[in-house]
Amino acid sequence: MQATPTHPEGYLSLVGIDKSFGATHVVRGLDLSVNEGEFISLLGPSGCGKTTTLQMIAGFEEPTQGRIHLAGRDITRLPANERQIGVVFQNYALFPHMSVAQNVTFGLDLRKVDAAAKAKRLGELLELVALSGLQERYPRQLSGGQQQRVAIARALAIEPRVLLLDEPFSNLDARLRGGMQSEVKRLQRETGITAVLVTHDQSEAMSLSDRLAIMRQGKIIQIDAPQTAYDQPRSAYVGNFLGNTNLLKLPILRRDDRTVTVSISQQDTAVAAPPGSPTEPLLISLRPERVRFEPQSSDIKIQGRIRSREFHGSVWQFETDTELGPVTVSVAHEGFDVPVEGTVLPLHWSSTDMRAVYAD
Repeated sequence: MQATPTHPEGYLSLVGIDKSFGATHVVRGLDLSVNEGEFISLLGPSGCGKTTTLQMIAGFEEPTQGRIHLAGRDITRLPANERQIGVVFQNYALFPHMSVAQNVTFGLDLRKVDAAAKAKRLGELLELVALSGLQERYPRQLSGGQQQRVAIARALAIEPRVLLLDEPFSNLDARLRGGMQSEVKRLQRETGITAVLVTHDQSEAMSLSDRLAIMRQGKIIQIDAPQTAYDQPRSAYVGNFLGNTNLLKLPILRRDDRTVTVSISQQDTAVAAPPGSPTEPLLISLRPERVRFEPQSSDIKIQGRIRSREFHGSVWQFETDTELGPVTVSVAHEGFDVPVEGTVLPLHWSSTDMRAVYAD
């Protein structure tokens, strides 16, 4: 299921972008509008076209069809070095024979910036990325996190209109990754720069982004704020890509543009319908953390038998068998005893916790 196509007009806009390599179609009819100062992520699995899209924005690849505009200017055929776009690569791409200072000011040297202005800009950037005092070191003398900050400072040195980030955290260990994500978001907010991140990491994209552009097979299939995309996925694919979800195949009694009425234990229940075609097959999405063993204010109740349970530190995850099929339940770990395998107990949730989604 595709999102409804639009004709974006924004600070950075991609309109009708196609990209083929020979007979291989990598990006198909892609429209994207990015506001000035916005942080947006292109999110999807390997091979979905997100990196190729980033390379077309940067000017490293040329679209087969479509137009790219930046700040009101058509940059579709403009060389990469004339686009005022900074890029942070997956492997940082630092020059090993150059010091931190030389790496950061490389773009300024190409622009023949005078020595005084260059020194001033270098000092500002090293302070911004917390590397003051390290300007004489070489990349081999830096940690992975420090190398990444050098790469970011180098990309920002030329005062770009847009900062592109190509899987910038993938080479960091788990301990560093979270801290560097926060650091990048801080830098983006402080500078006010427009940023586009390419990643396959859902939690990374959701924590950093103002909006997510979720890609599949060369197309953007949903673009929304992270919480909206998580709570209101349009398709089963999006629901499962942004974390686990229960996909229930329930009898559909009625459907219109706004609601879908389903039957649960002989009870008619209306749930929100996704935008788009009213004829495509639907499933009902229910996030595991919305299912509870205690009733609270829930209006749905069914019996479930616990088939298995797993401890994940902050949560317990239960797999249950019900009249609706398998239902996963996630419960916060609060230090109390939890039900064991084989226990039969009621599962509760609210009808507002369910969303109708396209099956594909």
